Amino acid sequence: GGAAAEAGQLVTRVVPAMAEYRSLLEELAQNITAEDLEQLKSACKEDIPSEESEAIATSHHWFAFLEKHSKLDRDNLSYIEHIFEISRRPDLLTMVVQYRTQVLKISEEDEVDTKLTRIPSAKKYKDIIRQPSEEEIIKLAPPPKKA
Repeated sequence: GGAAAEAGQLVTRVVPAMAEYRSLLEELAQNITAEDLEQLKSACKEDIPSEESEAIATSHHWFAFLEKHSKLDRDNLSYIEHIFEISRRPDLLTMVVQYRTQVLKISEEDEVDTKLTRIPSAKKYKDIIRQPSEEEIIKLAPPPKKA
């Protein structure tokens, strides 16, 4: 039975991040009631065919479904962050953000370029304030070419 032993070895070599990710989903699942789930499902109805959505009965099932549709991965949580945000679930959002910054070490700055990140943070507002004024922009503009 060499194959079974090898299969067993694969399981033990799980990346720590994967375990962290699973426990994150577990923690989220514990905070999602059946009513919450309906709300979350309706928040992502544009991305989920309704007949498939109706078959989703538990939050674990929902996470698995999102993974299958490439909306969720241990290092890609921006989609569920977005869903929790539009579903007004700052508690769930906070858990995901915490995981992202502590486990994945992806801070706000690293994610600013992805359009799904819409977590208001002081850093974001600083970026807005830092935009050069019109005078500065004029100074930066190349001098007009002499005709």
